[in-house]
Amino acid sequence: MKIQEADAKSLLVAQGLPVPPWEVAQTAAEARAAANRFLAAGGKQVVIKAQVLVGGRGKAGGVKLAGSAEEAERVAAAILALQIKGIAVHKVLVGPAADIVKEFYLAAVLDRASRRVILMGSAEGGVEIEQVAADRPEAIVTIPAHPLAGFLPFKARQMAFRLGLGDHLKDAVAIATGLVRTMHAYDADLVEINPLAVVREAGAAGAVSERLQCLDAKITLDDSALARHAGLEDLRDPDDEDPADRAAREAGLTFIKLDGTIGCMVNGAGLAMATMDLVKRAGGEPANFLDIGGGARADKVTAAMRLILADPKVDAILVNIFGGITRGDEVARGLIEARQQQERDVPMVVRIVGTNAEGAAVLLREARFETAATLDEAARRAVAASRGAPA
Repeated sequence: MKIQEADAKSLLVAQGLPVPPWEVAQTAAEARAAANRFLAAGGKQVVIKAQVLVGGRGKAGGVKLAGSAEEAERVAAAILALQIKGIAVHKVLVGPAADIVKEFYLAAVLDRASRRVILMGSAEGGVEIEQVAADRPEAIVTIPAHPLAGFLPFKARQMAFRLGLGDHLKDAVAIATGLVRTMHAYDADLVEINPLAVVREAGAAGAVSERLQCLDAKITLDDSALARHAGLEDLRDPDDEDPADRAAREAGLTFIKLDGTIGCMVNGAGLAMATMDLVKRAGGEPANFLDIGGGARADKVTAAMRLILADPKVDAILVNIFGGITRGDEVARGLIEARQQQERDVPMVVRIVGTNAEGAAVLLREARFETAATLDEAARRAVAASRGAPA
């Protein structure tokens, strides 16, 4: 689950990382009031940033500077009227503009290949890191964290020196270790700062100093761990979700859309994978991974069928249910109800074994469903139906 920049910054602040102050505004008037407060505190300019979960905000006109409260109101109104990569802007972040000396990139990332958290950094911050990695991979520094002890200070010092942050060693070490700490604290897959910047600040009696600050933040959370963290689910941005993914989450279904034409409804992740394999072996391509879970009742089966049929590429459906906790007759009732509600006629092959399979067979036979005794037979018939050929 991706979260908005302002929410990501809140999590960084909670872990003690240096983040400049900000406010979130949903209207141009709110942005003006926020800008007025920052300017009254001594700032010369404010930055106004669209809060959308896509890259390229700056290029799309979603990040602007303003030198007065009136200008901030005009800029915010223009940004709130934007659509960036098809996503409407509903709110903006307002904060004091930083006097940037140098920009860096720093992120804690879950590296599935090495099964470790790694810290990834670059002295070329403020730009798309993917492009830097593609054009100049040598500009990317990666150092793994210890699986139990975390990112130890000596490794943080290594990263700081390799990025050229020796003059800000103490702050660099605190931020590097703080990123990995944030990742573990919230079960995140990614905690990214781009840019991590050396900023110039005026102190007492006109003295100027430089320090490191996290000017932008991006955090991706593990959906499966949200139940362990009160309040994090509330940070979900509905605009970031595909409608099918949102419907599946709300129905308690595990759903992943694929590129094939045969919709699959199965109970159990392992059985779903095996079903997809047999569809491919029979010459077809699965359109989705869909696990309705154990104990699924008729309403969940109906919701699952709606998800499958929402994909216009689906031209056949394979239902494979092994009744343990799940009752076969409940699934059959859900299938019958779903077929009565569906808006387009798609051939369906059903295989139900296990608990109450006999009752399911009677219901399906009376409702004139095509059934199969084995999974191989069901896969073969579904592929044939997809091609418009006899089984």
